[in-house]
Formats: sequence, structure tokens, C-alpha cells
Amino acid sequence: MTDSIPGLAPYAVGPHNSRGRRLTEAAPVGRSEFQRDRDRIIHSTAFRRLEYKTQVFVNHEGDLFRTRLTHSLEVAQITRSIARALGLNEDLAEAIALAHDLGHTPFGHAGQDALNACMKPYGGFEHNLQSLRVVDQLEERYGAFDGLNLTFETREGILKHCALVNARTLGDIGERFLKKRRPSLEAQLANLADEVAYNNHDVDDGLRSGLLSLAELGEIPIVARHLRAVKRAYPGIGERRLVHETIRRMINTLVTDLTTQTSANIKRHQPRTLDDVRRAPPLVAFSPAVQREQLTLKRFLRLHLYQHYQVTRTTNKAKRVLADLFRAFMDEPRLLPPQYQNRAGADRARTVADYIAGMTDRYAMREHRRLFAIDDI
Repeated sequence: MTDSIPGLAPYAVGPHNSRGRRLTEAAPVGRSEFQRDRDRIIHSTAFRRLEYKTQVFVNHEGDLFRTRLTHSLEVAQITRSIARALGLNEDLAEAIALAHDLGHTPFGHAGQDALNACMKPYGGFEHNLQSLRVVDQLEERYGAFDGLNLTFETREGILKHCALVNARTLGDIGERFLKKRRPSLEAQLANLADEVAYNNHDVDDGLRSGLLSLAELGEIPIVARHLRAVKRAYPGIGERRLVHETIRRMINTLVTDLTTQTSANIKRHQPRTLDDVRRAPPLVAFSPAVQREQLTLKRFLRLHLYQHYQVTRTTNKAKRVLADLFRAFMDEPRLLPPQYQNRAGADRARTVADYIAGMTDRYAMREHRRLFAIDDI
């Protein structure tokens, strides 16, 4: 635990500067500590559930739309590629990317908003904090401890946002929010790779659903530029190939820009250690021009996809489902499965939130039918 890894930048996270695990374990054989983190995440129950959790479109609306699982895999792929180019710890970056949505509710952001509204009197609900709660407490796989006992650096990367009131309760993991410090470059990278992935795959899913059109998207600079380039390179190309080729090029542009700008930021600030990274301003970033294009695309997607009336109809239903479930379990905790009933006495609201947040889309709909549908009596 004293030497850095050959080829790893001195300010990257490695065995020489990791804070380790909360509970000390024997060193892994044949893999690094961060590979162990990644493997524990992949084998977790929460990770498997991501297959049936909404990204934008609810699971039953189509087989080819992204889910939280496919999104997490795309984020991990982008994160790992950039980490390698920058001399960062690929295994840590990948572990953070794979774990970042473990605490997300069913029904995407609509589910998170609904559960947060229900939990307002009880401390609220933050999906990043819930992801940390999953890996620290809720997973039940090991005899020696609750959760997954991940390294500090993976846990820190999972918690990319946190209200100060909650940060004060988290000890060392919440310290950076109170001191206005930055996480590792691996964590910063996973955060922006998340943006690259969801902006681009939401364009793809929006087109596949018919809620967005190429004509509309052709007004957005970053899309228009690549659409023109693809049409010049492949005259007469079919629409599906045109979409895929355009999105592929958009992702490549963003990844290249993020790598180049981050390298320039590192050169300008010259961090020599991980502590230097923590004290510096955010170093992983897009160039100003590409950042403006990213924001234009995000605003377009919010207005024309996330707030599309057909999506809004579905998300409103989803909010009602989760609100109904929350009220039912709060009013009568004996409706909860036995393992949750045993915990409800200590903190009923948080236990109910844990149960609901862990549901897949279709399980939440099935639970709602069980509790409220007259024909299921």
C-alpha cells in the first residue's frame, strides 16, 4: 500500500493514497481493491434491479429503450476510456460509474420527485444519498458486514451531490461538501461521463419513440454539425444508420473535448497529489464552446422530450403510484414484507422509502395493483 501503480498519474487514486475500507479485510488475490469494488457492485441485487428501472421511458413501453442498467454500462464504458487516456485509475472510475444509480427509484426522475415529496417531513430523499445507503447498509450479501464495504474513494464518487444537512451526518464521506473540496478526478470524470451518456442516448430513444424528429434536432448546433457531416460522407444513408452514425460522432466529439480540456486544466493547475486535486477547482470539464452546446441540447431535451405531454402523462401516473404506496405503507406497516416490518419500528418513513426506492418499475405497478385493485381481492 505504499507504491503507486506504474503508468498512473501521481494525483490519481491508487493503493498508495486510498483511505481503504471502513471494515478492514484481507487484500484481494489477483485483482485490485477497486476491481473488488466493481465486482461487488455488479453482483449486487441493486445492480440487477437497474435492468427494470426507467431511464426516460417506462420499462413496458418498449424493449429497446435504455434502462438504468444499460445507461450505467454506457457511463462505465465512457468513463473507463477517458480515465485510461488521462492516466487515472480505470478500475475506480468504472466502479463509480456502475454504482452511481444504485439508489435510483423506479420511474426515473418522476419517481425520485414523488418519493422526495413524500419524505419532505422526514428528511427528504436524494437518490445519490440512497445509492450510498445501498452500498453501506441495505445490501445483504456478506456475513461480516451490512452493505458492500466498498473503498472510501468509490463511496465518495457515488455521492456526487449531497445537502449540507445530510453531509453533516456522514463523517469523512460528507466532509468535502462542508469544506467545499473536490472528489478525486475519477469521481469528477464519472459525473461528466454520465452527462455524455444520457444526453446522447436520450436523443436516440427520443427519435426511436417518435417524440423527437430529426428536423427538430437539426436546429441544435451539436446535432446539426454532425448530421451534415454524416450526410456528406454517406449520401443516401438510411435514417437509422444516419441516427446511429450521428450520435456516435457526437459522443466522440464530447469524449475528445472532455479529455483535451481536462488535460489542459491539469497542466494549468499542476496537481502533484490527490490532496492537490481536492483543493483545486473542478479539473474535469468540457471546453466553454462544447459546454454551451451541451447546455443547448439539455434544454432542448427537457422541453421537447422530458416535458412532452406523452411522457408527462406517464410520469404523472408514476408519481401517483409511488405516493399511493408510500401512504399505504406509512398508514399500515404490516403491509410491508417481513424484513421491512422488522426495521419499520426504528424509522418507519425511511424504511418505507428504502422499500419503494428498491422497486423496479413493474414491481411497483404490481404492488400498487395488489394493494388497490378491487379485482385482486
